[in-house]
Amino acid sequence: MHWFDLPVFYKQVKWVLKKPHGIIAAWCYTTPEVNDSMDKVLERFYKNPYWDSERQMVDDKYKTIDFPFEAVDGEDSTGPFEFETDRWMGLEDYFTYLRSWSAYQKAKEKGVELLSEHVVEEFKRAWGEDENGGQKLVKFPIYLRIGKVGA
Repeated sequence: MHWFDLPVFYKQVKWVLKKPHGIIAAWCYTTPEVNDSMDKVLERFYKNPYWDSERQMVDDKYKTIDFPFEAVDGEDSTGPFEFETDRWMGLEDYFTYLRSWSAYQKAKEKGVELLSEHVVEEFKRAWGEDENGGQKLVKFPIYLRIGKVGA
């Protein structure tokens, strides 16, 4: 949702969910978590000037996003509700994921390689090897907003 023109989007939501109490759910995920060493390297990598301002809504875990809907039955609020998913990844998979980020793509368009040799080496040291053949369980925190359209 952080990429949408929210007033226009919400107008469409209310039109599409015109029956009373139609439900909308929107979620985002923040930076992946691996272990303290990796997370510290990722934090430094993440802090770059190539993120669009809309990304702040994700960094805020959708807490600050305008969400003009009512709480669904049984809930006191529209969230955000936190949960996580995880995935086993090798370091190359992890790099592929980082390269999919909009900030990485924007930097690349400007001739900047965020995954420089130095940064890759930092990640490699932090990743290390273990009994899982180099695979690590990567956790992705997810934040859900859910609400119903009023009558």
